[in-house]
Order: sequence, then C-alpha cells, then structure tokens
Amino acid sequence: MKDSKMQTDIQTDPRYEFDLFVIGGGSGGVRAARMAAQRGAKVALAEAGGVHGSHGGDGGLTGAGLGGTCVNVGCIPKKLYSYAAHFAESFEESHGFGWEGAAPTLNWATLKTNRAKEISRLNGIYGQLLGDAGVTVILSRATLVDANTVAMTDGQRFTAKHILIATGGTPFVPHMTGREHVLTSNEMFDLPTFPKRLLVVGGGYIACEFASIFNGLGSLVTQLYRGEQILRGFDEDVRHVIAAEMRKTGVDLRLHAGVVAIHRTALGLKVSLEEGGTLTVDDVLYATGRVPNVQGLGLEALGVCQSADGAVVVNEHYQTNVPSVFAVGDVTARVQLTPVALGEAMVLVDHLFGPPAGKTARRMSYQFIPTAVFTHPNIGTVGYSEADARKAFGAEFGAKFDAITVFKSEFKALKHTLSGSTERTFMKLLVETATDRVVGLHMVGPDAGEIVQGFAVALKAGATKTMFDSTIGIHPTLAEEFVTMREPVKVAAPL
Repeated sequence: MKDSKMQTDIQTDPRYEFDLFVIGGGSGGVRAARMAAQRGAKVALAEAGGVHGSHGGDGGLTGAGLGGTCVNVGCIPKKLYSYAAHFAESFEESHGFGWEGAAPTLNWATLKTNRAKEISRLNGIYGQLLGDAGVTVILSRATLVDANTVAMTDGQRFTAKHILIATGGTPFVPHMTGREHVLTSNEMFDLPTFPKRLLVVGGGYIACEFASIFNGLGSLVTQLYRGEQILRGFDEDVRHVIAAEMRKTGVDLRLHAGVVAIHRTALGLKVSLEEGGTLTVDDVLYATGRVPNVQGLGLEALGVCQSADGAVVVNEHYQTNVPSVFAVGDVTARVQLTPVALGEAMVLVDHLFGPPAGKTARRMSYQFIPTAVFTHPNIGTVGYSEADARKAFGAEFGAKFDAITVFKSEFKALKHTLSGSTERTFMKLLVETATDRVVGLHMVGPDAGEIVQGFAVALKAGATKTMFDSTIGIHPTLAEEFVTMREPVKVAAPL
C-alpha cells in the first residue's frame, strides 16, 4: 500500500507505460524507485540478480539481489565479518582485565551461514519496501533499445518517460598470466574453505579492509601494493599510521610490490613477484579498483556519453546527453559511496517529480562527505586531507585557503593500558587559519566511523576551532580528544 502522505499530483504521460524505469536494484536504484512511486509516479525496477540472489550449497549468497553490492557483497557483509575478526583480539586482550581460559575457535561455515541468513532478510525487506510503494519489480536484465524503451532478456519490452541507470560498479582485475585463479571481493564471503594463507593485491580501502578482516579471522595475510603507501587519496598521516598498525597486527604489507604470474600447484597457488621470488598461498584476492557496471546496457548504440573507464557522464541533474536517460551512484564514478547514491537518488526524484508537499527540493553537496575504512583499527575521515587543504579552491569558501593550521594527537587508548595491546589512536584537525573554520578531521582508532559521523555534522555546519575548544568533552572517551587539542603542530602555507 502506498504512503499517501508522500504522494503528489503527477501527470502520467499516456505515451509510456511507466513514468520511471530504473535499471539496477542497488541502494540508489531502490531509493529512487520507492521515492518516485510514493510521490505518485508509475515506476518499474529491473534487477538481474533476483530478489534474494542465488544461494550456494552451504547457504552462502553467491549472486546479487535487491540491495546491490552494498547489501549483498559489500558494506553489510564486510562489516559483519569485521565484527567477527575483532573477537580474536578481544579474547586475547581480555586476559589483562582478569578473564581466563582459552579463546574459542572460528567456525567458518557458521559465520557464512549466519551472514547469508541476514543478507536474505535484508533482500526481503528491500522487496517489501518496493512492493508496498507500488513499484513493479522485474527480475531480469534490461538493455536500452532507444531513449524511452528497454528490452528484457526474456523478450519483454517496456516504455518509460524517464530511464534511470543505477547499475553500480564491478571489481576490476588486470589481465595477466593466471588471472583465472584470482578472486574478487564478490567471492570472499563464501570461500568453500577458509584460507590459511591469503594474498591481497591492492592498496585501496577494499584491499586494506579484507587484509585486516582475514588477518583477524586467522589467515596469514600478505598484502602487495605497487605504490609508495596504501590508501592513496587519504591524509598522509592517516596512511602512514594505519600501515604501521596493520603491520603490528600481523599483516605482511609490502609496498612497491606486485604480481607477475600465478600458477596452481599441488601445494597451492604459486605467485611470482615483480621484485623476484615467489609466494605460495591458498587464495589470491585482487582488490585493484572497481569500474562502472555498464556492459550490455546498450549505452554505446544509444549514444550515451561515457568517460574513458565507462562511467556514465551526467550533468548537475544526473541527466545524460540523452535527455530521457539519467544515472546515479557508482555507475557515474563520482563519489562511490552508498549514502551518496541514496542522496543522489532523492535529489533526482525531486527534480523529476517535485518535492513532497510542503518541502523544498533537495540539493546534493559533495563537500564534507564523511567516510570510514573498516581496517583494524578503523579509519574515519571528513573534509580535506592536509595536502588537498593546502591547494583547495572551494565554492563554499570563495577563494584558496591562505594557510592551514594543523593539530595532531597520537596516544594509547585507556583500554590498552590493561589490554596489553600496543595499538595507537591518531587524531588530526585541519583549520583554515584566516576563518578558524575546521575543514578536515581524521581519525585512526576504534569505532572511528561512529565518532566521525557526529563531527561531520559540525563541519557541514561550519564549526570553528573556537567552537570545538569551547565544547565540553565526555570523559574518558577517545572522542573528547577532538575538543581538547589546543597546541597546533604547524601552520601550512598553500602550495
């Protein structure tokens, strides 16, 4: 049943079967379809992976379903496995607090099964939300035939006034000898056998997260990255701190390193390395980036403009050069985060069908988008890195920053005074010197994402360092350090 409070008087064009046809049942596509239907539009959504995906013999989810990458093979299962991986260190640290006895062992099959049940539950919720809103869900792959027509693999055709591409991204694996032996992040949640030896290739957040997770679960993890430091694009201090912390937990992180070839042997996968030598492992994960998921959509034939990597090019209203075709989320390769896709979807629905009664149309800002990396320990960040702040031209600021004042703090958390862990927590603030506005906030430490989310509101609202200083901290917490940093470490002039 539709939410009548959200509906507006939308004039349906009789030339088309639907007002909006959404291709892709991920976060952005589902949100756009549901919001548009609640607004009174006639909406269809095509999802090639099915409502609940496909399930392997051990109960694991091996295909996509409603919710897309995030729900099925991304954010949600990854965070669940991150929780699982933390238990091993928690059991060890508990001895310092008086707990005695041996730690339990991991049952990989149980973890997979329980995760699969939760993902199936979420798939069902997404389907229920779409059904309640009145969206027609079509479990088939869609291809654009012309500017207002889509064809399904089963031969059906549908017409729509507006078509939205929300097909997300897909892992990229470079061509090399032995590529057929490589796994991507899509397969990591349902490996038939837990890998005692795992090689992770890549230095981005997905590579670092899986290296941390499987290291915590008990694998001997080697991580290779060709660059000078992992997590390119993050603040330099954050990059160096997390690399050191990951090594301390047991990840064999090797920089300026790569793979030449992979061969299967009786002892496992033999990996030949660029710097010479070999590694023998049970599994190899390539987390070397993601590319827009555009294969088979018919974009080239229709003349939809794409960038060199296939990303759909859109304007400020998420409209392509074909006026009836729109795109949101990872398929546009703007900011590849689930909450960004959700925000873009709601802005687009307001643009196409008008805002809800009594509301103003939403706008999307790409400044001060918070994000977290679920390494061990976590990373939380919002705003500019120090390097970017020194060269920033921001529309909200009107001019280049004249100078940036930098505040840092690194310490052992109270918990670890008894736990025996050598883990360090790192925090950093970047302040525009002339205005006193906080323009960057970064953290490496437990629950960094939870802490930074709240501070992201403050940065979005334009909080100054004076406001931070006048805010009373909650003691004893890690978060209070952000409002107690008083002495700057340096004032950085612009580049």
